[in-house]
Amino acid sequence: GRTGHAAADERPLASLPDALRTVWKVPAAEGYASPVVSEGRVFVMEAAEGKEVLRALDAKDGHELWKAVVDETFKDSQGPAAPRCTASVSDGRVYAQSCRGELKCFAATDGKPVWSVNYTRDFGAVFIGEKGNAPGATRHGNNGAPWVEGGVVVASAGSTNGAAVVALDAANGSVKWKGGSEVAAYAAPVVSTIAGTRQGVNFMADAVVGLDAADGKLLWRHPMKTAFARHVMTPIVAANRVVVGSHQTGLLGLDIAQHGGAWQATVAWTNKEAAPNFSCPVLVDGHVYGLGADRDVVCVEVASGATRWKKAGWMSSSADKAHAGFVVVGGKSVLMLTDSGELILFAADPAGCRELGRVQVCGANWCNPALAAGRLYLRDGLKSGGSWWCVELGR
Repeated sequence: GRTGHAAADERPLASLPDALRTVWKVPAAEGYASPVVSEGRVFVMEAAEGKEVLRALDAKDGHELWKAVVDETFKDSQGPAAPRCTASVSDGRVYAQSCRGELKCFAATDGKPVWSVNYTRDFGAVFIGEKGNAPGATRHGNNGAPWVEGGVVVASAGSTNGAAVVALDAANGSVKWKGGSEVAAYAAPVVSTIAGTRQGVNFMADAVVGLDAADGKLLWRHPMKTAFARHVMTPIVAANRVVVGSHQTGLLGLDIAQHGGAWQATVAWTNKEAAPNFSCPVLVDGHVYGLGADRDVVCVEVASGATRWKKAGWMSSSADKAHAGFVVVGGKSVLMLTDSGELILFAADPAGCRELGRVQVCGANWCNPALAAGRLYLRDGLKSGGSWWCVELGR
């Protein structure tokens, strides 16, 4: 899920086998999107004949169940003309967002189109591409997957005309509310209860914002402006504290509170050595585990912002290109897929870094793997075609 935690019924992992059994492996075309698993289907995004395409694969053997076109591809210097946004799945529907800002809903069973909206056409967002000083999603595309709950889809439309964030009816795509005036960045939105109010929290191009999930009213805004708005981290909500950050700002803890009817976001702490680049950390028992500024894996205490430990040597890429995907398993351990294709299991323990196992599983990738029923689903291949893989972790 969006929090990086495996399902509650997923078997805890105390170690990794010396080698992983490949259940299936099928070709993958170009793309950066990660797989999503739901009700026996694996949903993947990739490029095909100049189109961004959503495919549904059978989780048992990887054969294609259906595919559907989402939009025309977009190309820039950051990679191939291919999808960059992972699909969202909920209640029998799958939602696919293109780089250019097309959001389409399909039936999960057969891929039949249900509804679609376009951020530029319908909400007044601007998509320029890699020109001038265009920031965030206007420059490199819409990458933050929508949030779905309670029959509502919350998406970062990125319009500065009162539709930075939109809430759509999950069944028919009609607008329930629009709020804020911000250009979108690359981070995915989250919805959580903060100080007693259900809020949509979004890391946009120039700020982190909180909007009332009932009507879209802007509750609070904390400015965070960086060069070209390379804001990728999904915000983490820990009680009334929001943890968010970028490669230039460092990792921040923001206290969200209401005083005299007015909401405020106050910086509680800043941790520069834990600055995330384009990996998303995870929260376990009051501590954040993720990739820091020097490509070290770090453990940061949410209460104080202090680094409890950091581990060097697990990542081989340069700090500006290092990526790792994190999955919390059983609330006690964290499974990390490095960008060199190594799978490392470590204890979610603030007292110290304890490696529990490691195994080479694939090649170069920028994938956030999906774990379901003891099987790991991932994409192998970076800036080119590759493979969709399913491997057995044990059950």
